[in-house]
Amino acid sequence: VQLQASGGGLVQAGGSLRLSCAASESAFSGYALGWFRQAPGKDREFVSGINWNSKFTSYADSVKGRVTISRDNAKNAGYLQMNNLEPEDTAVYYCAAGIYQQPLSKFPGQYNYWGQGTQVTVSS
Repeated sequence: VQLQASGGGLVQAGGSLRLSCAASESAFSGYALGWFRQAPGKDREFVSGINWNSKFTSYADSVKGRVTISRDNAKNAGYLQMNNLEPEDTAVYYCAAGIYQQPLSKFPGQYNYWGQGTQVTVSS
């Protein structure tokens, strides 16, 4: 499964962005979808995850209440709606597909497929 993340950009603090993850094939619908981010000099960290049928979701404490993950298996796509963005959210954001559905994995090593990343920059 090939993934492509898009939707990043430059926004002011308090603004919103919606990231998209497009998958190359319908097999995507059987995988959990995760969003991760990596800031310069830092490790890649878990942001949010959703299982194959959208029944289970998970969020990092740092984004809980500001971020909503969703997916549309009919379109082979996933989304990350980010509101009230903060400068600390600045990072490259990656989408990933993995087999662990419940509980959703927060470890990058447990995801099998990765998109190329999209830059999110939040100015203060």
